[in-house]
Amino acid sequence: MDQSRVPVLEALAAYRRRGDLNFTPPGHKQGRGVDPRVLEVLGKDLFRDDVMVMNGLDDRLQSNGVLEEAQQLMAEAVGAEKAFFSTCGSSLSVKSAMLSVAGPGEKLLVARNSHKSVISALILSGVEPVWVHGDWDGDLHMSYPPTPQAVEAAFEAAPDAKGVIVASPVDYGTCGDLAGINEVCRRYDRTFIVDEAWGAHLPFHEDLPTWGMNAGADLCVTSVHKMGNGLEQSSVFHLQGNRVDPAVLKAREDLLGTTSPSTLIYAALDGWRRQMVERGKDLLDRTLELAESARGEIDKMHGLWVLSKENTGAFDVDPLKIVIDVSELGVDGYHASDWLRERCHVNFSLSDHRRISAEITVADSEETVGVLLDALRTLSSSAADLPPAARIDVPEPGELELDVAMLPRDAFFGQVEIVPTGQAVGRIVAEMVTPYPPGAPALCPGERITKPVLSYLTSGLEGGMNIPDVSDPSLKTLRVVAE
Repeated sequence: MDQSRVPVLEALAAYRRRGDLNFTPPGHKQGRGVDPRVLEVLGKDLFRDDVMVMNGLDDRLQSNGVLEEAQQLMAEAVGAEKAFFSTCGSSLSVKSAMLSVAGPGEKLLVARNSHKSVISALILSGVEPVWVHGDWDGDLHMSYPPTPQAVEAAFEAAPDAKGVIVASPVDYGTCGDLAGINEVCRRYDRTFIVDEAWGAHLPFHEDLPTWGMNAGADLCVTSVHKMGNGLEQSSVFHLQGNRVDPAVLKAREDLLGTTSPSTLIYAALDGWRRQMVERGKDLLDRTLELAESARGEIDKMHGLWVLSKENTGAFDVDPLKIVIDVSELGVDGYHASDWLRERCHVNFSLSDHRRISAEITVADSEETVGVLLDALRTLSSSAADLPPAARIDVPEPGELELDVAMLPRDAFFGQVEIVPTGQAVGRIVAEMVTPYPPGAPALCPGERITKPVLSYLTSGLEGGMNIPDVSDPSLKTLRVVAE
């Protein structure tokens, strides 16, 4: 295919030239009805280009195949057989992928450090999870993606499981041995799904961790807004092989997705794919050099050091995901991130009890990385201005591996009662309780609550942890299955 083509952008340009007058949604009619005060902030072009795909970019029957061609170009660009655009983020894409592999009452191996969207899919589908735990690093207090050995042990324990889903890279930039996991899946003739939300850039440079399609995975989900140049909510899921019927995958996506997708998101996806095919190698060469330089400079700063493949137990690490340990300064990541935003006007991505993170992408330059480094130098020399690190009861190895007492769906939708958190030990939780970021639930519906996990969550909340999905933001009470 001609990778210089951008079907969505071309159709949008043609739409402008035609000067069509629409009596269809969106009701703002290319911005003509929008409050001028809104236009002043958002701009006229945003509304001018916010048009429908059907009876807008394409005709009523979408006979020009604008979106289909754009998706085929994307698939070819990254070495997949098929690609599907999503304007509802990878949270929807992951659900679509999982529901195309396993259904109600069936089993699926699930990495326990999965994003909450994966747990949501279990709740919606009635799939029975067979948890696969990653190696816990007791020194760094973090979990790595599951190993091939852990996946194989899980298949041996649950040979009727339909497949496995793992996240790689995770929010900490650590990556799993995808080729090794794929080899296990091939031997068991099971489907391999990779939640690669943080890895949209991986197909475009050989010095980055292995891209899931290249490792042999059947389905990969990417968030182009994370490490690419897509707009927020832009996601693509990729398919290869014959283990998943593309018609089934599309039907599951239709079940969950919007019937009013954003042309703006599609257009940005289309343009990003062309950019990366034509210039991705050169852009990422420069970006990798910037990231390597930044890592070296940060490691020279008092009290700061950067996670890497060499100083962690990770199989691999994305070098563009700069995760900075601040614990030697005597501060925690929560307050360090807040202080850097307030004092230096620099926003960081992840923050936990000892770390903050910054992503370096093709959008960065020596200037932006210089601002990042200046902010971190200021933090390094001003740590005394911050409150001391909060005392958080981080669980020991194995203490996050909880008993699964019932299906997530049954616990979530069943009869519940609200109990004081102090009385919740031993009860079956009926809601997700998720430190965010990274967004992996510490408690999933159907799990039996333990004291160490409660201590971790309650002390974490007092120390600055964000737990946005719990029904009681104070965590004084919890929703549990009624007895």
